[in-house]
Amino acid sequence: MTSAAFPGFEYRDDALHCEGVALAAVAAAVGTPVFVYSRGAIETAYRAYDAALAGIDHLICYSVKANSSLGILNLLARLGAGADIVSGGELYRWLKAGGDAGKVVFSGVGKTEAEMRSALEAGILAFNVESGEEIDVLDRVARAAGVRARVALRVNPDVDAQTHPYISTGLTQNKFGIAAAAARDAFRRAADLPGLDVRGIDCHIGSQLTKTSPFSDAIARLCELILSLASEGIRITDLDIGGGLGIDYGKDGDAPPPSHDAYGAAVKQAMSVLGDHQVRLLVEPGRSIVGPAGVLLARVLYNKDNEVKHFTIVDAAMNDLIRPSFYGSHHPMQPVRRSAAASRVTDVVGPICETGDFLARDRALPPMERGELLAIGAAGAYGFTMSSNYNTRPRAAEVLVSGETWTVIRDRETLEHLVRGERIAE
Repeated sequence: MTSAAFPGFEYRDDALHCEGVALAAVAAAVGTPVFVYSRGAIETAYRAYDAALAGIDHLICYSVKANSSLGILNLLARLGAGADIVSGGELYRWLKAGGDAGKVVFSGVGKTEAEMRSALEAGILAFNVESGEEIDVLDRVARAAGVRARVALRVNPDVDAQTHPYISTGLTQNKFGIAAAAARDAFRRAADLPGLDVRGIDCHIGSQLTKTSPFSDAIARLCELILSLASEGIRITDLDIGGGLGIDYGKDGDAPPPSHDAYGAAVKQAMSVLGDHQVRLLVEPGRSIVGPAGVLLARVLYNKDNEVKHFTIVDAAMNDLIRPSFYGSHHPMQPVRRSAAASRVTDVVGPICETGDFLARDRALPPMERGELLAIGAAGAYGFTMSSNYNTRPRAAEVLVSGETWTVIRDRETLEHLVRGERIAE
């Protein structure tokens, strides 16, 4: 686990630390599994985006779905971030954490009328509208509320993000956005509706990008449309290019993600065609802000051999971190106590009653005895937010480390939590 790929985590005297805190001390106090996040790493990643986009009017709208814990959201809100949300629940969390509703963009293909009303009442920055029917519904809801809804139309630019098909969102076969060929008509119609205030254009081509060229291609297509609309009297003032900058998951052979500076330079170059047409840039990073900043700590329960495999059985499972079984994704792993022993090939698996319950397959790791701790890296994004209670397993605790101190920002669930609201029929 290198400091370059995993900022905030390093070995000190052969014990893995998050900033100035020994991970073993956290596990002893809170138990396992537990997610541990580095405040310093999150702040550094946010500021890297801000610095890369210096010189142009911009707003960083953190993608709440990556990690929606109140402690993380509050930290980002205090840094000045806005929020990219995809549900009414995420809006509730953002406001509960002290976030500014006026910096919120509401994305997603399936907003309900109740969610629209709540967002209008809160006074969000804009709705990223994704279909013709949504245009009509939002217009009606806004007029009934006596307001005009600020909107950006999400255009599907048909750009291949060259990433995992489940997180590729900018192709014609994806469910997101309005087809590029239909976009001009959609803008014209939305601009004529009394309940809508058309402000922006939006796209999001996918996440975990390892090249800047897909960003550049998508922005070029949006800029062309902005200039074309301006010639018709429809002035676009906000350009939302989504998120998508990848992170290093530590897998051999994977291309490293672009640097923030390279990302910023590519964005600015692609936007230069706008000339005197000034727009505010909105970006929606999530994974690249919180992903490297978190680890999932697990404790070894058993070692097991069969005729062809060795298994390291830990107390974390697919309900805690579903990405390996869902996406086939790779997460780096290291023992919390550094070992000089020769590695062996093992499958790291959890207690859930599914063959798909694995955190790593055929991974070279030092032998770990029962009771030792394993750190699963790059788990700050889409770890807890995608976790579940499958097999009636309480969800993990979360801890935020700041220098030499740490805070439990989410208590571990109890079995009582899991049955709250249930009842037996008579």
